[in-house]
Amino acid sequence: MGGLRFGVYAPQLKTDVATVIEQARRAEAAGFDSYWLMDHLLAPGAPPCDTLESWTLLTAVACSTSTLRLGHLVGCAPFRHPSLLAKMAATVDQISGGRLELGLGWGSVESELATFGFPAGSRRERADALGENLRILDLMFSGEPFDFTGKHFTLTGAYGLPRPVQRRIPVHIGGGGRQLTMPLVANHADWWNCVGSARDRLEELAPLRGSARISAQYAVGVVLREEDRGTVTARIARRMPESAWGRPFVGTPPELVEQFRAEQHRGVELCIVRFDDFGTTETLTAFGAEVVAHLRS
Repeated sequence: MGGLRFGVYAPQLKTDVATVIEQARRAEAAGFDSYWLMDHLLAPGAPPCDTLESWTLLTAVACSTSTLRLGHLVGCAPFRHPSLLAKMAATVDQISGGRLELGLGWGSVESELATFGFPAGSRRERADALGENLRILDLMFSGEPFDFTGKHFTLTGAYGLPRPVQRRIPVHIGGGGRQLTMPLVANHADWWNCVGSARDRLEELAPLRGSARISAQYAVGVVLREEDRGTVTARIARRMPESAWGRPFVGTPPELVEQFRAEQHRGVELCIVRFDDFGTTETLTAFGAEVVAHLRS
């Protein structure tokens, strides 16, 4: 069994570019493998607040780091035509020196699509469109001219140049739906990203993933001083409710090592964590030195 990988999920809400870049640099210095943004035009379910555009911000992070792999959990496919998305992805892969991870989903927040005027259609229609999107991405990344005729997209004499640095940009498809999401994972994904609310069904869903590797999302509270355990537990329950994030992982670094080791035995290879304090320097440093380093070996 190989070592676990760890990524930081840092939704870019109520923040600015300089703060995001600094946190990404701290995560890199602490030994994390990857850094992940959200792809929303607003904060779902929250009052209006600053919400930075994800691909532009990812480019800034790529220019400010050197080892972190970078991506979205997950990108909203309905926001962009696949030919444009392919050009954006190939360009960011060039900028980052081949460090892009391509997270995609079919757009589950229907109210957001309606607010900004994106045609939503049914859930199945959006899932079908994502399937076509993924096929077009492969064709664009090949650099060869192609025609494509589908239910949702038609391209004639299209090609994508320059090609990405990577031979294949890893595709992450997130979710836990048996009928719409898991078939897309099995047919197109390098990684299945199991959302926190579906982790309790991981063993049930994992056989449906095909050859995709498993990553999963976790709400994490690091207890650095025992007297803070109650505060950390209450804060994580308030900020990342179990209904959305699944059972939180709260504990001292040695306790967290054991919790994540159990996830490794379930087949998880990449753990994407969102911290209760949103990733302060103290938390990133302690988690990197006492959890990431321990489980990577």
